Amino acid sequence: MTRRRTRPRTLLALVAGALLLPALPADAAPRQRVETWATPGSTAITLTGHGYGHGHGLSQYGALGAAQQGLTWRQIDEFYYPGTTWGTVGGKVRVLITADTGRDVQVAAERGLKVTSLARQRTWRLPPVAAKKWRLIAAGDDTAVQHTKGGRWKTWKKVPGEAEFSSTTGILTLVLPGARRDYRGTLQSVGPRQGKRQTVNKVSMEAYLRGVVPQEVPALWEPDAVSAQSVAARTYAAFERQQRGAGRYDLCDTTQCQVYGGVDVEHPAATEAIKATAKQGLLHEGRPAFTQFSASNGGFSSAGSMPYLVAQADPYDGVTPHKYSTWTTTIDDTQVERHWPAIGDLVSIEVTSRDGNGEWGGRITDMAFVGTTGTARVDGDTVRSYFGLYSDWFTFAVVPRQKGPARQ
Repeated sequence: MTRRRTRPRTLLALVAGALLLPALPADAAPRQRVETWATPGSTAITLTGHGYGHGHGLSQYGALGAAQQGLTWRQIDEFYYPGTTWGTVGGKVRVLITADTGRDVQVAAERGLKVTSLARQRTWRLPPVAAKKWRLIAAGDDTAVQHTKGGRWKTWKKVPGEAEFSSTTGILTLVLPGARRDYRGTLQSVGPRQGKRQTVNKVSMEAYLRGVVPQEVPALWEPDAVSAQSVAARTYAAFERQQRGAGRYDLCDTTQCQVYGGVDVEHPAATEAIKATAKQGLLHEGRPAFTQFSASNGGFSSAGSMPYLVAQADPYDGVTPHKYSTWTTTIDDTQVERHWPAIGDLVSIEVTSRDGNGEWGGRITDMAFVGTTGTARVDGDTVRSYFGLYSDWFTFAVVPRQKGPARQ
């Protein structure tokens, strides 16, 4: 399942996020009171934490627990997004297919294929020629429609501007290097600049959800939990669509947005849960809300960027025990020193501030790795990203490593 959404950071961004400071002399002015763990010599550092993801909005495991406690999907969403109102969300969304990195859009040849010029809004039915594949490829500002039996491509027609494939069956088979994927709606060949094209799946909101929800939560979970996820995913997509405006696509198909797999990942149980919530979404001030969600908030949600993304105790995350409720992992001092070499030898770990919610005082908002030659000041999310932790809600335990017996 994906967590909607904590964006992974590059190593460069992580390094840039740490402020390297000179080591303070022993007689420096007293610091603000902090949590401190000394790391003398070679040490094993155990991190224990709660939750998986940023903790904003709906907790997927919390939704499962709430459904098991008898809450309806409406009650679940109202708990996780307080202050929002119900409304209708529909229309179509445009999803960037990130696996198709070539300069064309290829589909398997089949009866009922059509091509439409997006510039002229004119549609042509493709002829029943002997072909295995059809493709759309840039021809200057226009699009060449070509077919092949497996050898060279032959141009059938050049259509004005950008173009899209559709089918009378409602499903297209996108041909990728070494793979094929089925999608509902249309497959567009659109480009950010002349001669370059991207593959975008334009599809109805409800059909889009059929390719998203089973990727986000197990389809056979409690139906009300899956339905609550459906509302969150529908509203999230509508929010992203209004942010993009006139862009070439509204969402991508990875964890950077919401994981979307098209027809191949659809599941009957998830489809029924989606239908139960048909076109229902959450609004704030009359517009789709930013319905972020994550796998688990660990028992306490964190405040987000919107007034309805609140910090609150969650009695439902943990009703069903899961590995993200409390987790542990162990690193050592050398891993810290390799990442922030300017600190020298690690001598202590300090946590300066937390968000104040839950065990240990909650998620870490400011901390430091203190060394013999400098200090790396970071936040919990930076540490989470670098060490592959489930969340930024964690604490430390330090144990000196035992030296082996001296050789004779």
